[in-house]
Amino acid sequence: MNDTAQRVHDLYWNKNWNCARTTLACLGETFGVAIAEQTLQAATGMHGAGKFRAQCGLVEGALMFLGVIGAESEKSDKDVESLCRDFAEIFTARFGSLLCRDLRPGGFLPSDPPHACETLTVEAITMAERYLKNAGFPPKQR
Repeated sequence: MNDTAQRVHDLYWNKNWNCARTTLACLGETFGVAIAEQTLQAATGMHGAGKFRAQCGLVEGALMFLGVIGAESEKSDKDVESLCRDFAEIFTARFGSLLCRDLRPGGFLPSDPPHACETLTVEAITMAERYLKNAGFPPKQR
């Protein structure tokens, strides 16, 4: 299991975090950016808008992180907005949609196994890490 897969597994199974919080935490660790507790709390309902199956929390977490790292890197709001749009296009091309209802067509059912999106989460975070590196944000040295 690679570092991202292990961290996703730990956050899902030990903290019971959703995909948005997990994405924020993983990206923060990879890029050496502290994520404020208040920001993590803000992402509590961002897994398809509280299971409504709207925009996927994997996208929302990455977009929130782009805002955090962009501000820390002194990017303009316009630059961050452009990065977010570009990321959304790349995410859609890779996964087919930004919507939880498309990425998780069965919704959130009581019969679902716990953390059904764990594999998708690892793939999405890995893609976001590559995107950020290519956008000029260097990861921290491990």
